[in-house]
Amino acid sequence: MIDSKAKRVQICYFAALRELRGISEETIDTSAVTAEQLYDELASLHNFNFNKQQIKVAINDSFVQWDTALSPKDIVVFIPPVAGG
Repeated sequence: MIDSKAKRVQICYFAALRELRGISEETIDTSAVTAEQLYDELASLHNFNFNKQQIKVAINDSFVQWDTALSPKDIVVFIPPVAGG
């Protein structure tokens, strides 16, 4: 049974997070209230080893702060550090 406070959001993963997760995007139901809570939930489930200071987060094509509230149908993108030159 889905939590009555749960919202469905789309997650997009880039670079090392995509490699760790094994997919580039997924849609999940979450009771996370903020982007930070969502990342913590995902990190726990999928053993992501990046701390939040290393990651950029965007919601609906705009970079946001970690305390930004989530809404149903949001598209959340987590961008880890990218190596290269």
